[in-house]
Amino acid sequence: MGFNCGIVGLPNVGKSTLFNALTATAAAQAANYPFCTIEPNVGRVGVPDDRLDILAKLANSQKIIATQLEFVDIAGLVRGASKGEGLGNQFLGHIRSVDAILHVLRCFEDDDITHVDGSVDPIRDLTTIETELLLADLESLEKRIPNLEKRARGNDKEAKEHLDVIQKVLPLLQDGKPAKIAKIDATEKGTFDQLQLLTSKPILYVCNVSEQEAATGNAFAAKVIEYAKSRGDSSVIISAAIEAEVSSLNDPAEQQEFLQALGLKETGLRQVIKAGYGLLDLLTFFTIGPKEARAWTVHKGAKAPQAAGVIHTDFERGFICAETISYQDYVDAGGEQGAKNIGKLRQEGRDYLVQDGDIFHFRFNV
Repeated sequence: MGFNCGIVGLPNVGKSTLFNALTATAAAQAANYPFCTIEPNVGRVGVPDDRLDILAKLANSQKIIATQLEFVDIAGLVRGASKGEGLGNQFLGHIRSVDAILHVLRCFEDDDITHVDGSVDPIRDLTTIETELLLADLESLEKRIPNLEKRARGNDKEAKEHLDVIQKVLPLLQDGKPAKIAKIDATEKGTFDQLQLLTSKPILYVCNVSEQEAATGNAFAAKVIEYAKSRGDSSVIISAAIEAEVSSLNDPAEQQEFLQALGLKETGLRQVIKAGYGLLDLLTFFTIGPKEARAWTVHKGAKAPQAAGVIHTDFERGFICAETISYQDYVDAGGEQGAKNIGKLRQEGRDYLVQDGDIFHFRFNV
C-alpha cells in the first residue's frame, strides 16, 4: 500500500514533464499544446527512505524493496470542464478515482511556452480548476437529492443518512467552499466518503518554477504558499525541468552533486512524498530479514492486525501477535539479535497502534 495521487493542472503547466521525471519514464507525452495526455498515465515509484538502507545493511538483506507511490497523470483541465468542455467529464472522472490531488501550477515565465489564458497567474489558474471541481460536486449532489428524498419518505435508513450529510455539505459548495471543510463526525465518515466528492480530497500545490528559482522560489510561488496556508493545504516548490535532468542521472552521487550545484538538498520527488505522507496521514513500517528488507505503508491509527493485512490477508485473519522493535532500538542495538538481548523486542497484541518506523514480525495461525 502506498498512496494514489492525481497530477492535475491547466494545459502546459508542466504536469507531464513532472510525471515523466518522477516516474523516470517517457510514458506521458510532454508537448507544447493542450490535451497531449488524453488517457491518464499511471506510474509507480519506490518511496525513498534512508532508514530502509540502514536496516538492510544491519540485517545483511539480499534485497531491498521500497514501498510504492503511485502517480496518475491526468490531462489538463480547462474552464468549463464541469460542463464537459475539453473532455471535462472524462478528466473529472479520473480525478474522482484518486486519493489526493497534486495540483501543478505554472510559476515561471517563458515566452516559448504558451499559456491557455495568455499570461502567468497561478492563483487565477488554481481558482479556475477548483471552481470546476466545486461545480461538478454541486451538480452531483443536486442530482441525487430528489431520489434520496423519495427513498427517505419510504423510511430508507441509508437514504436518510446520505441526505443528512448532503445537507451539511451543500451550503458550503453553494458558498464556494470545498466539501472537505464540512463538519463530519465519525459516524458520518463512511457516508461522506461514499459521495466521492472532488473537493473532499486533500490537495498538495506544486509550484513549478524555473531552474534558477528552484532553491529560492519567486513571487508567484509565494502567493500560492500563502493561499495554501489559508486553506489548510500543503505546498512545495520544485522545478520540473530540474527533476527531468536529475532523473536522467543514474549515479546517486552525480544526482547529489547536480542538486548541490543548484543550491538544493533533495529532489522534488522526496519533497512530494514527504508532503504527501503528511497529506494522507500515512506512516511506514518495516519487515527485515536476510532475504529482504521491505517497507510498507499504512494510515496513521492503524492497528497491528491491519498492518499485517497489508502484507497478506491471512496474516490479519489469523493474527496472534506482532513481535515489534522500534527503528531506533534496532539501529542502536546493531540489529534484531542485539535488540532481543537488551529486551527491546516487544510482543504487541490486536490493539497496538502502529508507530512510524516499527519493525514487525507477525505471528499468525490460519
